[in-house]
Amino acid sequence: MLEENQTTVTEFLLLGFQNLQSFNVAHFILFLMIYIMTLAGNLLIIILVSSSQSLKSPMYFFLCHLSLSDMLLTTNIAPTMLRVVLNGGGTIHVTGCIMQVNIHGVSAAVECLLLTVMSYDRYLAICNPLRYTSIMDLRLSLHLVTWSWLIAFMLILSMLIRLFQLQFCGPHIIDHYFCDFDPLLELSCSDTSIVKLEEFILTLPLTVFPFVFITSTYVSISLTILRIPSTTGRQKAFSTCSSHLTVVGTYYGSLITVYMMPSRGHSFNINKVLSLLYTVGTPFFNPIIYSLRNQEIKAALIKCPFIRRSSSF
Repeated sequence: MLEENQTTVTEFLLLGFQNLQSFNVAHFILFLMIYIMTLAGNLLIIILVSSSQSLKSPMYFFLCHLSLSDMLLTTNIAPTMLRVVLNGGGTIHVTGCIMQVNIHGVSAAVECLLLTVMSYDRYLAICNPLRYTSIMDLRLSLHLVTWSWLIAFMLILSMLIRLFQLQFCGPHIIDHYFCDFDPLLELSCSDTSIVKLEEFILTLPLTVFPFVFITSTYVSISLTILRIPSTTGRQKAFSTCSSHLTVVGTYYGSLITVYMMPSRGHSFNINKVLSLLYTVGTPFFNPIIYSLRNQEIKAALIKCPFIRRSSSF
């Protein structure tokens, strides 16, 4: 009797972009190209950091892991999105949907924590340059990266257990291009109050605290830069953190708008566009931002044997 009450929905229907179905093929080609370029750009960053001696510093070590996080984020969502866009909708198994929600949570949490670690690295480099190398050594860098991944996995694991305990009795339609947390909870016929409370609690160490920390570090960095007497010195100091600040602004801006602002005034289409900014846009633009605004990465790119061989043909 219990089994009969639990079971009715085994698959969810993802609607995708219903208002743009006449452009499905064009959107599929566009998103496929962005996905391929996202993987190529982030993989190139990882290869450059791993192979170039000039990039053997904590900042680029953190950037390498940020690229890994971006690849996980976009690979978790893009294949489903491409299938849904091409077909004008698509189904996904309940288990696959829950796993997609949690992998999305892990990658987003890792991204927030790594951006926090990178801001701390820039704070030490600019506000405490004489002690930077003694504080931010290889051991601390490894610990910060390892704990960023572990904390994200451990905290999201508790959410995964909660989601697998939910029952879904219908309806089965998700008006999105991937399985997101709030639309999934709306379909559950179980009591989701505990899950929502746990989500709220988890946003503090994974989103709110990192954002507050990043903001405070950049206030200190800005004050330090303003005290530098020479214009050249101020420009050089600002250039070392401008790329990171651009990425933080883009990522947190879209994340806060989607998940922390009241959703009553937002249509589903607006939320989909905002979700595209951090699930597709941020992983795509991160390598571009860091490559265009960083002279050391440009130099390593020119010296890369693979690039040199390719340009010789």
